Amino acid sequence: MLATATVTVDLTKIAENTQRVVEALPGVEIVGVTKVTAGSPEVGRAMLAGGASALGESRLENIARLRDAGIDAPMWLLRAPTPALADKTVTLAQVSLVSELETLGALDAACARLGRPHGVVAMVDVGDLREGMMPEELAGFLERAMELKHVEIAGIGISLTCYGAIVPDERNLGELVALSRDASRRLGRPLTVSGGMSTTLDAFVAGEMPSEIDNLRVGEAIVLGVSPATREPILGLHTDAVTLAAPVIECKVKPSMPIGTSAQDAFGGTPDFEDRGLRRRAICAIGRQDVPPGGLVPITPGVEVLGASSDHLILDVEDMEQAPRIGQAIEFVPGYSATLALFTSPYVVKEWIGG
Repeated sequence: MLATATVTVDLTKIAENTQRVVEALPGVEIVGVTKVTAGSPEVGRAMLAGGASALGESRLENIARLRDAGIDAPMWLLRAPTPALADKTVTLAQVSLVSELETLGALDAACARLGRPHGVVAMVDVGDLREGMMPEELAGFLERAMELKHVEIAGIGISLTCYGAIVPDERNLGELVALSRDASRRLGRPLTVSGGMSTTLDAFVAGEMPSEIDNLRVGEAIVLGVSPATREPILGLHTDAVTLAAPVIECKVKPSMPIGTSAQDAFGGTPDFEDRGLRRRAICAIGRQDVPPGGLVPITPGVEVLGASSDHLILDVEDMEQAPRIGQAIEFVPGYSATLALFTSPYVVKEWIGG
């Protein structure tokens, strides 16, 4: 019997997924991204054990958490810091992704104050319209960088798929390579070519990833085993390294259509229901405050997710061989949005196995 909703992470599978990605891309530095697990030190150690050369995080709080746990591997700050956080960035991370000159100058000043080096990957927008300067701005950015004495341009990078859903392909990856070649000529030294995130693995599988790309920032594929572009398994990775179990708190036969005048639900939506007659329903002790219900795929046979309120997950369990008992765990594999929320929720227990 289960007392409260619990996420279980199989660290052996995380390490094996990392190793498979590293082995599939020889010569490519893999930055293991822990942000979907809120900077879990356990996951970070598993990624490093699997061959990741650095860890990537979007929030300095999570990098601090990794450092406090004794992890001394190189850290990449994946979301550009505000200038006010420059000192903390230089203290905690070796590399940050930057597209604004003001931020670059603040990092340079922080390096001078702290007597510490810091590398910057200059981010260029090649179509996804999230972060990055437009390609024509890069030359001016590099000219300004060459005037600074302390911060160093470590590479040129792109971000794809996360906002505009643009997939990496020969065109945008080729544009990155061309920009990186020009930047290397301007600076007089080779630069890291950071070709994006987990979706670039699709381009690799399709044979569309240029050989010049020597760095990828990979999180979702390692943690969940799927491509973010398709949500399909990739490279033979484990897709069940993270699972959720939630206890049943009610199980009753009820109509499948609500009774009475319909209005908005608790979240401002107007729900639509199908009349399927009387069905056995179960409620689990977890809700939208913890996880988006659409991001849960049931593992327990005969279970269908119907929806959720803030604290109740509503399931159709008519097709289960036996009606679930109160306290019985119903298991799910969470998708990316669900995993992100689960690790952020203080109401969900986190457990670690393997490793």
